[in-house]
Amino acid sequence: MLTARNLTLSFGPRTVISEVDLDVSPGDRIGLSAPNGVGKSTLLKLLASELTPDSGTVTATGAVAYLTQETEVRQGESLRDHLARRTGVAKAERWLQQAAEAMATGGGEDFAQALDHWTAVGAGDFAERADIVCEKLGLEADLLDGREAHELSGGQAARLRLASVLLAKADVLLLDEPTNDLDGAGLDLLEQHVRASKAAIVLVSHDREFLARTTTAIAELDEFTHGVTVYNGGWDAYVEEKANARRRAQEEYETYAAQRDRLTQRSRQTREWSRQGVRRNAKSGETDKFIRFFNKQGAENLTRKASIVDRQLDRLEAVEQPREAWELRLSLPSAGRGSSAVFTLRKAVVERGDVRLGPVDLTIGAGERWRITGPNGSGKSTLLGALLGRIPLLEGECTMGPGVVVGEVDQLRAEFASDEPVLRIVASATGLQDVEVRTLLAKFRLGADAVLRPARELSPGERTRAGLAVLQARGTTCLVLDEPTNHLDLPAIEQLEQALDSYDGTLLLVTHDRRLADAVRVDHEINVPDLLTFP
Repeated sequence: MLTARNLTLSFGPRTVISEVDLDVSPGDRIGLSAPNGVGKSTLLKLLASELTPDSGTVTATGAVAYLTQETEVRQGESLRDHLARRTGVAKAERWLQQAAEAMATGGGEDFAQALDHWTAVGAGDFAERADIVCEKLGLEADLLDGREAHELSGGQAARLRLASVLLAKADVLLLDEPTNDLDGAGLDLLEQHVRASKAAIVLVSHDREFLARTTTAIAELDEFTHGVTVYNGGWDAYVEEKANARRRAQEEYETYAAQRDRLTQRSRQTREWSRQGVRRNAKSGETDKFIRFFNKQGAENLTRKASIVDRQLDRLEAVEQPREAWELRLSLPSAGRGSSAVFTLRKAVVERGDVRLGPVDLTIGAGERWRITGPNGSGKSTLLGALLGRIPLLEGECTMGPGVVVGEVDQLRAEFASDEPVLRIVASATGLQDVEVRTLLAKFRLGADAVLRPARELSPGERTRAGLAVLQARGTTCLVLDEPTNHLDLPAIEQLEQALDSYDGTLLLVTHDRRLADAVRVDHEINVPDLLTFP
């Protein structure tokens, strides 16, 4: 359904995609893997023909739908209009209308093509399908035409993004981070949809369990060569084969390096022996010409042996040393236990939007590890806001223990939703000097081009890494992490798991990442729907 041949693209002097070949057939579900910033989204845009390559071609048979990582919300746009635009239905309707108008005046040569495309993207029954899907996801039908997309809560926005995927009808689906912000029920729906789809699918996701359950192959975009290698068999098979390939490459290099070093040492030693023989022969004062000739021949023989070794060295097939990819090195230092009672709620009632929690009685002690669970929109972030004192209580009281030092990564990464430069935000949060901030951020792959930009211009992954950098630079007694893996690449998620395992302060964790939830030990759990009340 989709074929890419010799795709190459550079942004100025920086090569992003180099000589990429990719074949995507009906039923294929190919996960695209690479560290953040290497070019996954760029490759999807090339496959969607939203970017023009410097060289190479993309050929698609049938309709292509590309659903981007971040939903662009337009002022005055209803939910139905938003979904029509995201799924390509609105564009197909405009094309068909233009072709029909042109046909009425003697033109319209592309009417048949426009009609076929209109049919392929499901425009004919879009309104009915939108009603059904949105009702299934808890987005009531009466909201579709009367509420603007920018007015939605975080949970509703996540369900709206999922609705776009479920409604998109195309021969080729290109999905960029469709799992972000989805709760368990949403992930189940998305998994069922992807597995059942007859479309050819290329997707980017940092949810390892989702990849393991849905993909039939992994296309790895190499950060050094900028080319793509396809591993068949899905995510777990890819992880195993990748580890085996890395081990084989290291073994092959070590064998080559040992043989190269052995030959180099033998050549040097033999030449040194030859030079020593020549010097001894010159200084010996030997008068017998036969002995002198014999000694000279011995030195020359050693030189010839060294030349033979040099030729063996030249014929030795070089093996390139495997390059180590950049890896986040994350530590989360503790500032001690602090107060024995970190947070206390007494008969607390809190309300935000449609969510009302309480009355709640809760004490979180020093060193305790809590996971807060519940579907999107149930009030997980509301509960965290009440504990942190950001959301005022309607009733009851909330206290934070003296000496508690909170480190937080919130779901919206609000700390970096600012026009202030990243450098200034991090310096203010950590107390570090500018040069120290630059060094810190560089360790989190935020270079000189990023630190002086307005923070809101950072990509979602960059904002998350900047938030983790702040946590690493500050000692804390309590970590509050709300969906910390959103927009993090897979190696960074694994680093976060290890850092959380060794963290000995208090932990409050909200995550829908199933493998992270399994990996991070907790000793208490709060299911937020159990706290819901109705005004």
